[in-house]
Amino acid sequence: MRARYGVPLGIAAAGAAGLVYAAGFEARSFRLRRVTVPVLPAGMRPLRVLQVSDIHMVGGQRKKQRWLRSLAGLRPDFVINTGDNLSDPEGIPEVLDALGPLMDFPGAYVFGSNDYYGPKPRNPARYLLEKSAGRHGLNGNPPVTGVIHNPWEDLRDGFDAAGWLNLTNTRGTLKFEGASVELTGLDDPHIKRDRYAQVAGGPSDNADFSMAVVHAPYLRALDSFTADGYPLILAGHTHGGQLCIPFYGALVTNCDLDADRVKGLSRHTAEGRTSYLHVSAGCGTNRYTPVRFACPPEATLMTLVGRE
Repeated sequence: MRARYGVPLGIAAAGAAGLVYAAGFEARSFRLRRVTVPVLPAGMRPLRVLQVSDIHMVGGQRKKQRWLRSLAGLRPDFVINTGDNLSDPEGIPEVLDALGPLMDFPGAYVFGSNDYYGPKPRNPARYLLEKSAGRHGLNGNPPVTGVIHNPWEDLRDGFDAAGWLNLTNTRGTLKFEGASVELTGLDDPHIKRDRYAQVAGGPSDNADFSMAVVHAPYLRALDSFTADGYPLILAGHTHGGQLCIPFYGALVTNCDLDADRVKGLSRHTAEGRTSYLHVSAGCGTNRYTPVRFACPPEATLMTLVGRE
């Protein structure tokens, strides 16, 4: 009896323990990533940029809300929100409350698909199938039907009222003591809302520094930003792979970005130019898959310094 059932029961127990860890501990084990990026022109003072992404707020997530409010203690020069704030159509008041202290700082935002549409239950294995077939989001897949439409306008109005710049297929400039930063943003490529032609042309001459912002790091967006000469691109969307294999890494990115760059700082090259790319693993999960493994939730404090 022991020889016959001991191994399956052991596997089941290990799987259950892993699920408890992934949902009960790691998904709530919030971290701060710190990176230094050498992208500023010579003589420009260093800038501290806080990136928050993929909050996926669901009602009642008090620990996440407290952690987000605490990030204001970092005193960044400005904040970039790279989208997917919601995983609950009723979550907008809690998002705005949690980000309230951060909205005292200059900032800007783009939206992701989950800001526009509510999530639906989905078999996680489909991400692997779509990766093998080269299909992601609405890029190559049939149009989504029967989706929940979130009241994203209320989220937009809350950010706008705080003075954050809406970078939906447009440009904006943040000005603060000793510096001006031009930001160029795209709407979410994951659902084909990106319109690069509206922002093409590269950095202008009217700011001390220029950078690019997009929710999902699809290669067409990264190639365009890099070819146009933006030294730094910020993105989110990937959740860092969310369910990773220790000592191996992510299996999927939920876009056409390679898994080696699923989170953190890397480089991207297009048409003979190279940009720094930072992809945030984000601090939330889809409400129907509230687990993380070997990929804790995060925000990132970037210190931008002079070019090497």
